[in-house]
Amino acid sequence: MKSEEYLMCEKNWVFYTLILISGYYGAFTYVLRGNVFCNAQTGNVVLMGMALGSGNIRHGLYYLIPIGAYMLGSLVSELLPNPIKHTLSIRWDTLLLFIEMLVVLGLGFIPESAPVQISQVAINFIASMQYNTFRQAQGTPMATTFATNHIRQIGIGIAKEIKGKDTTHRKKLFKHIRMLLCFLSGATIGTVLCHLFLGRAIWVTLIPLGILLSQFIKEDVHMESLEQVPHGH
Repeated sequence: MKSEEYLMCEKNWVFYTLILISGYYGAFTYVLRGNVFCNAQTGNVVLMGMALGSGNIRHGLYYLIPIGAYMLGSLVSELLPNPIKHTLSIRWDTLLLFIEMLVVLGLGFIPESAPVQISQVAINFIASMQYNTFRQAQGTPMATTFATNHIRQIGIGIAKEIKGKDTTHRKKLFKHIRMLLCFLSGATIGTVLCHLFLGRAIWVTLIPLGILLSQFIKEDVHMESLEQVPHGH
């Protein structure tokens, strides 16, 4: 399919932008909000099991909060798309970007002395909704909130390079490489700015989010796109 035949929420550049923002979120929560990564929950499940296995039941049960926030995000993003587009005449992915910008704006006002769990749970929630909403970049399954699968796919692509002369995989390989580099760039930039501006550094992500939102709204003006379902849903 040609690029123009995909919805805005499926465009490659949108996924590159989103994963750059997610890398930034990862740096933000690790540097300033409790030395944790909130974009995925594997680590929290492991930490919960370690706490329970060590007999620290209360600490183990604490991890139900971020895990529950992540689960709630996927629940909300699964139930709301159809009601939203028929009620507000905009796509769910457009509303999600607006919600994400509101959350980011609020997080920037939280003082450094506030409990880190506020920021952790908020980013757990929006990361889950983003991961569940943006699934394929122009036909290629992608994750916009963590890098594990991109690293795996790069390894697979290199193996195919070694195996033979077929080059059909290269487009997908380079796409995963760009995703990984964008995630790394977001984490690098986020770390530098978090050290400079502390909690208000999160506001920097409003710039790329605002650019995305403006393009999504422009597409939603054409009502026929509202009924088109993104690939992978």
